[in-house]
Amino acid sequence: MRRIPSAAAVAASLLLLTALTACAPDPAPETSAATSSAVAEQTATPGPTPTATVAPAVALPTDCRAIVSAAVLAQLQDQPLNDKAFAPTGVQSDGSLICVWGSPSADTTNLTTTISHMNRGPALDAMNAFRDKGATCYTPDEGTRCERTWQNKQYPVTDGRTMFWRDGVMIDTQYSNLAPEGYTSSVVAHVFG
Repeated sequence: MRRIPSAAAVAASLLLLTALTACAPDPAPETSAATSSAVAEQTATPGPTPTATVAPAVALPTDCRAIVSAAVLAQLQDQPLNDKAFAPTGVQSDGSLICVWGSPSADTTNLTTTISHMNRGPALDAMNAFRDKGATCYTPDEGTRCERTWQNKQYPVTDGRTMFWRDGVMIDTQYSNLAPEGYTSSVVAHVFG
């Protein structure tokens, strides 16, 4: 006569199987899998849940010129900063900083960076959505960075976007025909220095 296992035995077997599965080594990452799963891996590790009463750990910058290195500033020297035509710019009422480099008379040449506090969940949702649109994501400088470039639909120039999130701060840069070398890394170094 065949014996039917009890519900407790089945539950114990499932628990053991789950525990063993969790201990299994991850397969060796391939280049495309590593970049496409960088944001998903950040989601898998639960972090502390910020509350409204806790002050953010990282202070947001208040000066658009101070967030970039001298080498980056040299690349931007001919571009106006925060022209009134691009309002809102500068420090916002929520403490975020919007920096717009570019002339309002130019059709495409501009760069806009928004630095704001953003909780982990919304940040990862935004970065995962960006990755789903073709962005490459990876984890430099103790944060998560996603970036993508594309051809401008109207002009023969390159447009792009870079998002970097770390410690409750999102650095989101969108640009058209203006991509100074080392820009995002310079901003990251200033904010988290």
